[in-house]
Amino acid sequence: MKPETKDRLIRCVKEVLPSTTKTCIWIIKITVAVSFAMMLLKYFQILPWISNAVSPVFKVFGLPGATALAYVSGYFVNVYSCIAVMTTLELDWRALTILCTMVMCSHSMVLETAVLKKTGANGVRMVIVRTLSAFILGIVLNLILPGEPDLAMETVERGPLAPWWPTLWEWFLSALKLVLMMTVIIYTLNILQRTLREFGIMERIARVFRPLMRVFGLPANVVFLWIVANIIGLGYGAAAMLDEMDRGGVSRRDVLLLDTHICISHSNLEDLLLLTACGAVWWILLLARWAMSIVLVWEQRLEFYLADIRKK
Repeated sequence: MKPETKDRLIRCVKEVLPSTTKTCIWIIKITVAVSFAMMLLKYFQILPWISNAVSPVFKVFGLPGATALAYVSGYFVNVYSCIAVMTTLELDWRALTILCTMVMCSHSMVLETAVLKKTGANGVRMVIVRTLSAFILGIVLNLILPGEPDLAMETVERGPLAPWWPTLWEWFLSALKLVLMMTVIIYTLNILQRTLREFGIMERIARVFRPLMRVFGLPANVVFLWIVANIIGLGYGAAAMLDEMDRGGVSRRDVLLLDTHICISHSNLEDLLLLTACGAVWWILLLARWAMSIVLVWEQRLEFYLADIRKK
């Protein structure tokens, strides 16, 4: 390695460490707090109570009542929690595809709303947009997918409480593993992002994806952040987004357009593969959310346009 290249790499690392450390601590605090709260909800069996309350609504989506617990678990916790419940149910490809599409639109709501709000988005709007998008796609897919829906309205039984100490210890080990993994990924991503920009690689990547960004209604300068959100999701990609904003690489409007897109369509690698392995149809999961994201982004652009007219 040339001395000049080495010096540039070292400079990239030094520049990114302070802001990344600050963001990493914030994300970890939010993640641990949400994780602990969800552990309590599961331990005291509040999630099953919520799911039983909303299960009658799920006939609109062509889903049996028991799927409500899978959706509620994914909504408040994450995709993995949804899968844990979903795999205990006997669902066909149709029901799995509808349920998984809804969950991918609106999973990890508490944590991801905090992340989106930190980047400048309106938290209440993000919750409403993601929840309504999940419901709309559920209704549409129920109408257009072949096959007959299963409308059985069974509920989830609440069993006795488990011993609290093993539950707390299991949560602690899981949270520790998650924190370590997030720390490594966040630092790696931010250093990679700064290095790609330093050596001009970011612009080459942007040129490749520019036509797709036009279709999505997104500016070309958010390409890297879009890739990060699609590969590893919002939680891990938040640090990269915040760092880019601090540097002035993207405007507030650019970030809001990106937030509008990725709040519906992100984690399109690991989560998509996992849900496909469970029996959902991957291209429906992807294209349905892309279609919804395109509508939402162009609607957001229309809002910006009308706001500019009023200012004149």
